[in-house]
Amino acid sequence: MNFKHFRHPFSSAGGLEGPAKGMQTATEDLPQNVFPEAGSNKTYNSNIGASRQHDFDAASPEIPSSIKIDGIRKQALETGRNRLLVTGVLFTMAFTVIAGRLVELAITRDAGENYQARIAETFKATKVRADIVDRNGILLATSLPTASLYANPSHVLDPKEAAAKLAQVLPELDPARLSQKLASKKTFIWLHRNLTPKTQFAVNALGIPGLYFQRTERRVYPHGPMLSHAVGLTNIDGKGLSGIESFFNKSLRGDKDGGQERLTLSLDIRVQSLLHEELQKSMTEFRGIGATGVVFDVTNGEIRAMVSLPGFNPNNPMTAAGIAGFNRATMGVYEMGSTFKLFTVAMALDAGVVSLSDGYDASKPIRIARFTISDYHGKNRWLSVPEILIHSSNIGAAKMALDVGTRRQQKYLKKFGMLRPAIIELPEIGAPLTPDRWREINTMTISYGHGIAVSPIQLTAGVAALVNGGILYNPTLVKTPVGKRAKGVRVVKAKTSRQMQRLMRLIVQKGTGRNADVPGYLIGGKTGTANKPGRRGGYGDRRVISSFIAAFPITSPRYVILALIDEPKGTQRTHGYATGGWVAAPVVANVVRRMAPLLGLEPDVGYQRKHGRQAAKPRRQVTAANTKNRGKINKAEKAKPTTIKPQKSLIKQPYMRGRPLVVE
Repeated sequence: MNFKHFRHPFSSAGGLEGPAKGMQTATEDLPQNVFPEAGSNKTYNSNIGASRQHDFDAASPEIPSSIKIDGIRKQALETGRNRLLVTGVLFTMAFTVIAGRLVELAITRDAGENYQARIAETFKATKVRADIVDRNGILLATSLPTASLYANPSHVLDPKEAAAKLAQVLPELDPARLSQKLASKKTFIWLHRNLTPKTQFAVNALGIPGLYFQRTERRVYPHGPMLSHAVGLTNIDGKGLSGIESFFNKSLRGDKDGGQERLTLSLDIRVQSLLHEELQKSMTEFRGIGATGVVFDVTNGEIRAMVSLPGFNPNNPMTAAGIAGFNRATMGVYEMGSTFKLFTVAMALDAGVVSLSDGYDASKPIRIARFTISDYHGKNRWLSVPEILIHSSNIGAAKMALDVGTRRQQKYLKKFGMLRPAIIELPEIGAPLTPDRWREINTMTISYGHGIAVSPIQLTAGVAALVNGGILYNPTLVKTPVGKRAKGVRVVKAKTSRQMQRLMRLIVQKGTGRNADVPGYLIGGKTGTANKPGRRGGYGDRRVISSFIAAFPITSPRYVILALIDEPKGTQRTHGYATGGWVAAPVVANVVRRMAPLLGLEPDVGYQRKHGRQAAKPRRQVTAANTKNRGKINKAEKAKPTTIKPQKSLIKQPYMRGRPLVVE
């Protein structure tokens, strides 16, 4: 055997070939019996071993004698050493970064502020539904992040045990029903929505497999029932169900990143609060079944307050069931009674049918077919046009409407917005009820607010057009941007508007609206008391709707206020009366008294002393023979009228000569 060509794996001549390869080559060159098996009888020749060692030394004189570890073990040590070195470097770098960050947070001045800013941005980006605020930026509706609990039943190991544990943390859940849900074959079931952080932590601490949390939002209304019908509410998934929330549902939800800006309403929470309070007090005192009120800006149609009672709490959607969810201000339509006489007189004056110095015979009731038209507290004499409003004469209004004519009456009511649904940013809009056949009897009854039913918001917008210079503005719940001019339509002449201002002031000074007078504030208005139709037809004597609509300051009107109480009952304080003058007029007075200082309207304390004069009397008598239609009513009315000595009219007062605020 020749060992001269055998090379050690670590020899300089053979190079570093690796331990496995070198050892394999050396072994293959040796004879099979060089390394005898253990326990065998073969012997190893020491001479052969000595001869091989001599050849090793002769062939590899450069191998150091200090190498004591073979190639495989050395390579393993080298690999381990390298790995430890790399791991140590990585740990050193990680701790260096952490230490640097800690130093930055501790030393840098603005680190805390920047961190808070980033948190705020992240929260804003996750919001889906935009906020709703009032005209002054007060928050009316917002969304708060919450967690909702759901389960994957296929991941739940023991449904009964899981249900029992969850019922301890969430007592409102039924364990038996919950166990059935968790044992179902579904892959997703809701267990509880909108958990508080405390409850979420408690559920998570149970450690039940198969339960998961999903980030959701909960709509919150800080003012509760105060704005329930105007703002509305959303369902549990954040979809608008009523009010502003429903009308602007798409724009409030915005895009996926929640980038939609907040919605600013025309409402003023201060005015809304006091109107809500005053209506609630009146409704409670007179035991009414409902009430509604509106504060309307006559210069642009903005609604400063809108209340409907009873209300509901939008934070608890279950309270909106039944009548509580009904918006009386826009959805309800009512026969408004004597407040409609304002429209009758306005159209007669605007068309030139009558003047303020004219009058009508109201001494006897009007009988037409099987109906009789009479006055509640009749004066049984001739009444001037101003007196027809002051004393709220149904007879005088009916005769005036006949002079106007049916077609002209329809034309003006259409211009006033009484024959179409109101245009406003709400889904709850009631359509007016009008006669199928507009006959002469309908013309007469509509003149004093019976035979036609409109919503309170329609009445408010129409009366606003009578006092603001003759411009009709559609009501709006959205604040008009600064610099933008509201668009309106002229419905009566500016002269007619000034005349209506004077007449409405007379009603509060000398007529049925005395309880609405507030010292220092020039209020004009009109009362209304309408019998409600019975369930089987006809009208019930004890079921009435009492209302009062007012404008102030009447010399330069800025706001129109409506208060309406449904089915009030008389009290001892009101001597058993439940009319608009006793029930609704005081509500308006209290609202004006509290509202005016908030809006910067100063009182005129010297007004009562300067302008306390008497009402007007007709200077020219208008008999049945003077008109074409009036002779058809009652031939007995052609008798010679009673002569009334004319007196100086209140409508000529100096304070009424100033030009009112007219918004074109």
